[in-house]
Amino acid sequence: MGLDTTHDCWHGAYSAFNRWRNTLAEVAGYTFHKDPEGFGSSPYIDWGNIEATIGRDLFGKWKNIPVRPDGTPDPLIILLAHSDCEGELQVEFLDAIADRLEELLPQLIDVPGGGHIPNYVDKTQKFITGLRLASSENEPVEFH
Repeated sequence: MGLDTTHDCWHGAYSAFNRWRNTLAEVAGYTFHKDPEGFGSSPYIDWGNIEATIGRDLFGKWKNIPVRPDGTPDPLIILLAHSDCEGELQVEFLDAIADRLEELLPQLIDVPGGGHIPNYVDKTQKFITGLRLASSENEPVEFH
C-alpha cells in the first residue's frame, strides 16, 4: 500500500513520498518545525494563506500559486501542502511545479538516498516527466 499517481509521477510508500517532499523543502530553503505530537518535522508554510480548514488546497484546488512566508510565489508549496493520498495537481499549475522542481535538481545531486529513494535526482526527474506528460495531455495528476 502506498501512494500512486497518474502519469507515472509517483508509485511508492507514503513515508518515502513525505521524505522526498521534505528533502525538496529543505534544499528550497524552507525552515522546519518539529511536530508537537512527536511525528517528525515538517516545513514551515504560511498556513494562513492556505484553505486547509475546508481541504480545498490540500487536495489540489488552488486559485493562485501560493506564497512563501516572505511573500514570494512558490509553486513548490502546492506539492508540499498536498495530501499524500488523494486529490490532484491542477493542470494550470503542472508546468510551474515542474519548472520549480527542475530548479532544485542541481541541489539534489549530493543528497544521499536510501530506503525507497535510492536517488533523489532520479525520483524528482521522474515526477517532472510525469508532470510534463500530464500537462501535454491537459490532464491533472491524480493522487490515489
